Amino acid sequence: MTNQLRVTLEMGLKGKKVVAVAPDWPGLERGEKNEDAVITRLQSYLPRYAKVAKLAGMDDAFAAITTVDIVEHYAGVGSTDFWGISFAFSSIDQQVLSSEELECELTLMQACWTFFDDVRSRVSAEMQKGPRGGGRDRDQIVRHTLANEMDWATKLGLPNLYGANLTEEVVSTHRDTYCNAIRAFHSEGKTARKWPLRYLIRHTAYHTMDHAWEMEDKDMTKPA
Repeated sequence: MTNQLRVTLEMGLKGKKVVAVAPDWPGLERGEKNEDAVITRLQSYLPRYAKVAKLAGMDDAFAAITTVDIVEHYAGVGSTDFWGISFAFSSIDQQVLSSEELECELTLMQACWTFFDDVRSRVSAEMQKGPRGGGRDRDQIVRHTLANEMDWATKLGLPNLYGANLTEEVVSTHRDTYCNAIRAFHSEGKTARKWPLRYLIRHTAYHTMDHAWEMEDKDMTKPA
């Protein structure tokens, strides 16, 4: 990691959305309508992601970033345009990870979980609604986030625990098992079905952070 923020750009097939991914910092991804807008938006989230870097013990490295280096443009899929979310694999996602790189990425993913748990513990149960009154409340967002993650766990041969009583102990055990399964797959050179492990990690971290930031933005207790 240097003073440059490496960024890959996933281009929607119909040109409706572009997703900027910071491959060295799992969870730091944003989507927008065009390349200039998405870089601006990604940069606007750097102060917010800095809290994750600090939790991971990587705040000095993150604070040293001064410039953005776009290292790759690659084709997305139909869902890239529809959702403005990364659903395709860059060449970096498919590179072989060293054990040290893997542990770095897992540490950041775990920091995203810690940040998410802190947010859900302090925001209001009722979330601000959209202009038409739509949107999920806090506990619905939390369960949605966990449900998706537990579904992705099946790609590692793990059971989907979503139907279980999602106590703190169950969630903690799931997360430990998730990380250990990724380590085991890595040691065997395996992918999570069709997903490269690096994509699984960053997609898990992105989904966690996207909804953590959603809860912060819709918190009814924050000052006007």
